[in-house]
Amino acid sequence: MKAKGEVRIIFTRETYTQYPDIWSCDLTFKKPVQITRQMHQQEPFRWGTAELVNWTSLNGIPLQGIVYKPADFDPAKQYPLIVNFYERNSETLYSYRMPEPHRSTIDYHLYNSHGYIVFNPDIVYTEGYPGESCYAAVMPGIDRLVAEGFINEKAIGAQGHSWGGYQVAYLATQTNRFKAIESGAPVVNMFSAYGGIRGGSGMNRSFQYEYGQSRIGGSIWSVPDLYYENSPLFSMDQVWTPILIMHNDADGHVPWHLGVEYFVALRRLNKPVWLLNYTGEPHWPEKMANKIDFQRRMFQFFEHYLNGKPMPRWMRDGIPAVDRDVDLGY
Repeated sequence: MKAKGEVRIIFTRETYTQYPDIWSCDLTFKKPVQITRQMHQQEPFRWGTAELVNWTSLNGIPLQGIVYKPADFDPAKQYPLIVNFYERNSETLYSYRMPEPHRSTIDYHLYNSHGYIVFNPDIVYTEGYPGESCYAAVMPGIDRLVAEGFINEKAIGAQGHSWGGYQVAYLATQTNRFKAIESGAPVVNMFSAYGGIRGGSGMNRSFQYEYGQSRIGGSIWSVPDLYYENSPLFSMDQVWTPILIMHNDADGHVPWHLGVEYFVALRRLNKPVWLLNYTGEPHWPEKMANKIDFQRRMFQFFEHYLNGKPMPRWMRDGIPAVDRDVDLGY
């Protein structure tokens, strides 16, 4: 930032390990002066590192992604892996990630500091085939890491929310490679979501399926086969991976009934599945207590399936929908 008529500026610089402190200098950028000193706050913590990796999709497209490793990473060891993604994130290689109880995604520092490797791959899409495009991008990216020898192939999980939640739900119908998946606010049925109205904006939802983020390329009447093929709900009998769903009943982005459809389908098929609903919350938890609760339960879920920790009480006993305001504890 530069003040009008002045020759000095203030700026920040950051990496995954360097806090974006504020600096000041003149327009030559020589002899910058540090103004804030917040970097020291992370000194007691095991921070981890971020690295760029390259691979080729099943469609022959060069792709990139970021691998986040624990601070004491040892290439001779094998680590559990969490795959977390949305669309394209490789440009965030040098972004500083503030440790916090996120509303919709894993906290990378929490998992790194507990011995997990986190992988965030880029996705490139072909119109009409968003689910297949995700599979073609993510799976060879995982192969790329496994080939390095430091990934425990029996402890690979995936996590995503909204569009990311849809994609991990689709992957669960196509592969048994993941030992656990958390899918937040996913669109598992593009037919029932197509005719809805987005809360807040009041816009009908058909635009986002035809030519928006879902990229189907036509209406449910012109290309019904593509809506069917890209809807994970119709392949739930092919899911063997334990699934944790988080979907709230005041969601204006993705209708809550889609999370219920997802849960009921897997329960009907006797699959291992859990549904977290934070009453009155929108597309993601906004109350701090609910964010912390979500992060705690998601971490326990992955710890159980990827690290063999005992199943927590809430997973073992559950909470009936009519008693959802009763907390059985962890």
